[in-house]
Amino acid sequence: MAINPFTSLVFDLFIISAIIITAYTVNFYYLAFLSRKRKNVHTTKDWGTPSVTIQLPIYNEKYVAKRLVDAVCNLDYPKDQMRIMVCDDSDDDTVELMHDVVDGYQKQGFQIEHVRRGTRKGYKAGALKHAMKTTDTDLVAIFDADFIPPKQFLKEAIPHFSKSNIGLVQCRWGHVNEDYSTITQVQALSLDFHFLVEQKAKSNSHLFMNFNGTAGIWRRECIENAGGWHTATLVEDLDLSYRAQMKGWKCVFLPDIVVDAELPAQMNGAKRQQFRWAKGSIQCAVKLLSDVVMKRKVAIEAKIQAFIQLTRHIVYPLMLIQFLALPVLLAGQINLYVVSFLPALTIATYLAMGPGAYIIIIQGMYGKSWKSKAKLLPALLVYNAGMSVNNTVAVFDAVLGKKNEFLRTPKYGIITKDDDWRDKAYNLPFTQTTLLEIFFGVYGIMGVFISIFSNNPVFVPIILLQTVGFFYIAYMSLSHTRFKKNKSVNDKPLTKKEKTAKNIYRLAMTGIIGIIIFGGYMVVSGYNTDIYPLDRIRGNLDGVMASSDPEMIRNHLVAIQTDLDLVMANLPETTDESGNIWKNPVWIFGTESTNFVRIQNNIDMMFISVNEISSIPKDNPAFHTGMMDVHDRASLLQINIMDVTPHMYVSPENMMLSAIWIAAIIGIFAMLKRKKEQLKKVDLTNEIPLETN
Repeated sequence: MAINPFTSLVFDLFIISAIIITAYTVNFYYLAFLSRKRKNVHTTKDWGTPSVTIQLPIYNEKYVAKRLVDAVCNLDYPKDQMRIMVCDDSDDDTVELMHDVVDGYQKQGFQIEHVRRGTRKGYKAGALKHAMKTTDTDLVAIFDADFIPPKQFLKEAIPHFSKSNIGLVQCRWGHVNEDYSTITQVQALSLDFHFLVEQKAKSNSHLFMNFNGTAGIWRRECIENAGGWHTATLVEDLDLSYRAQMKGWKCVFLPDIVVDAELPAQMNGAKRQQFRWAKGSIQCAVKLLSDVVMKRKVAIEAKIQAFIQLTRHIVYPLMLIQFLALPVLLAGQINLYVVSFLPALTIATYLAMGPGAYIIIIQGMYGKSWKSKAKLLPALLVYNAGMSVNNTVAVFDAVLGKKNEFLRTPKYGIITKDDDWRDKAYNLPFTQTTLLEIFFGVYGIMGVFISIFSNNPVFVPIILLQTVGFFYIAYMSLSHTRFKKNKSVNDKPLTKKEKTAKNIYRLAMTGIIGIIIFGGYMVVSGYNTDIYPLDRIRGNLDGVMASSDPEMIRNHLVAIQTDLDLVMANLPETTDESGNIWKNPVWIFGTESTNFVRIQNNIDMMFISVNEISSIPKDNPAFHTGMMDVHDRASLLQINIMDVTPHMYVSPENMMLSAIWIAAIIGIFAMLKRKKEQLKKVDLTNEIPLETN
């Protein structure tokens, strides 16, 4: 069957995206194989207690900073061999808090200092770079503010610098608040995949392994030899570790040393963290890949794995391309089954490549406790699907070279389910990305209808999974939004302006929900008016081709004519240079194949043929000739209707309504942003800085 150029382009994009996504997925399974094959055997050396500098980069972390310093000062290590640098770039209550905490530990004999640069230039990388100017110990340990190193951390990790070429020892992240919510549980599972599969597979091998920014120890000589901390990307950890390995240094991962950390409990915080990681990885790909490829001493497999790791976030825009393309292809009756005559094999293939393989990996990661983790897999799939919009924006930000701004992930000292972050400072509002998530969710609802009415229900679970993900992430982003100023101990009751802003926020939330409901109604209504009649026409054409009874064929033609009238009533009528009348949903470069006037003429001819053969005996050759003509025209019309269908989605009316729908949501976003700026001014007036979103 011939495919029109538009559908052909969409099909090509769909297949190319599928091939690339499959390649990245298969590579993850390859790393899972390596992680099982490679045993956790690391040689150690008794170093005694060498001097070590512990750097603690923090920025506005008043809920967790003291917890971190307390844990570091509680390490089982001689005070005179442990120098602690609190690299504090904060501009809120954290500064005073850290001053008091550091002063208290100084009086206890700890070598601890409160380092203030007076600027945030270079963000975390800038703070670490500044700290290295006065660092003279052989080893440098780094912990982010939300980490809680165990008491034996230094004594257990330092002996793994057994060889002179080991430049980094990375320990595994634990999750102090893993069971707080579904959001924290799926984040924990995702991070465990990274550490227990990817990091484990690459450790102690010729493959490049990355530093995770915290819970690790560097050899100072390695940092200096690799060029020190750079501020050009948002992931200074990945950048430095790759530069170090290109210099010949080795990185080691220790899965048995676990450093607990706090996972983001607020959806907008989790999205910010994912955004930074995705954008930073692509930035590193742009910065480092050419050097990795040109480095002769780097093995071919290491170059391939480096390329995959640095570019893996391009999977997210490819997922969106597939999501957008699938309904168009289904509406165009394109066969997407793995085996054309076994539709069920398609869903089986998806399950085998996705959840099935992941369950096997989970079994290897967690041993006897794997079942409880496997139950989280559906939630993880929904979460990752929903995050694809957020991470796609990050990828485009990096590719287009948008200016860097290191936006920290706020933490609240959340450990137990009874802890609450909602009334604390640093709460983040939803961003414009939420609008896109809502759009893709509404589009997914339409895709589900298309899948059902095009007789391709096997694709409903695939489309529905992503649709639920988009709505879930959008809903959580909205429900987790709190427009609040940074609180201090001297907080006063809400002012009149703040109360007004709070009320406007509630009205805006109501408006957004109303717009979503209205958008869903318009999707269903538009589908029923523009697309579903075409589906019914195709079904009746099937009936025409399957029948040799003139009366039954006439009934099908009457039904076809009814639906055709409904569709043509919504199409504008034009006249070409030759005076021919056109009713064509194709805006530019329309063809006869998509001209409803031509389709109508064929229907009229079929009525004439059926009327003629109805009076001819069935054993007469003229009857068979007439019936063949009717069947041939029905077959041709099937192709015409399939060519037309994709273009009906982008009719001028649909585009106009979509524009109005999007403009309404953008208007609400603009209103909320204006109120947010008003709150910022209030905070500045009170000399309480508000976190920049």
